[in-house]
Amino acid sequence: MCTGNEDIFLRAGFSKGTFQTLLVGSDAVEEIIKDKRVIAATLTGSEPAGRSVARIAGQEIKKTVLELGGSDPFIVMRSADLARAVDTAVRARTINNGQSCIAAKRFIVASEIYDEFERLFVDKMGALRIGDPMAESTDIGPLATPQILNDLDEQVKKAVASGARVLTGGARVDGPGNFYQPTVLVDVDPNTPVSCEEIFGPVAMLFKVSNIDEAIALANATTFGLGSAAWTNDAKEQQQFIEEIDAGSVFINGMVASDPRLPFGGVKNSGYGRELAEFGIREFVNIKTVWIG
Repeated sequence: MCTGNEDIFLRAGFSKGTFQTLLVGSDAVEEIIKDKRVIAATLTGSEPAGRSVARIAGQEIKKTVLELGGSDPFIVMRSADLARAVDTAVRARTINNGQSCIAAKRFIVASEIYDEFERLFVDKMGALRIGDPMAESTDIGPLATPQILNDLDEQVKKAVASGARVLTGGARVDGPGNFYQPTVLVDVDPNTPVSCEEIFGPVAMLFKVSNIDEAIALANATTFGLGSAAWTNDAKEQQQFIEEIDAGSVFINGMVASDPRLPFGGVKNSGYGRELAEFGIREFVNIKTVWIG
């Protein structure tokens, strides 16, 4: 029986087997990549998984595209529409219960508006409803696995141990399920590893900066470089963010999102290559040079 995507390829005229969906465990990946019929591999996953796939494919001299983790900055400057930025910030942090590589994770706010941003953001995060993910009234559902919950809880504890303060949340939810309270951390030491790690759950870190240069330096102070968002209505600031943020994408006055019309991918430990749009297709074709004398 064909999957939906496989059926599309067949109806488009491709030969059987051009596209297949394999529901296999991670222990089968190496054998698949080494198969002579496979000429390239693309992965969306964790940094360790990316290193493993790249190693195996590299030994076989096969091309890879890796879309890995992120620690995306969400920068808000003085000229931004504050109410809209706060509403978007909450959505950007809690999309899929915070379990998204392109979810905003580090909120970097100009000192002139920081106090008001913090107040509004904490209020909205604290008001989110936790519960059954199938219920229309639920804002935050469970995390995918007990391990993700344990890792998230440990990251919050490490941040607090290094001097961070919890303004809302900061703990597991009692009872069955992998639930964690929507959490806001402030006074996070930017010199600690947890300040720039990937946080996979509804936990946000707020940072105060005095100018755009400080904001960009903090945004880039991570091994990741997937997406980024910058909120400002100053054209000069917009251009500086576009040029200087070290990430695969920069969204101005909007939330980072994957769009099939746009190339998508990261830099640094967030991976390499691009998915989607014509750039994504070209990752998996070879340019042939033809010269006729």
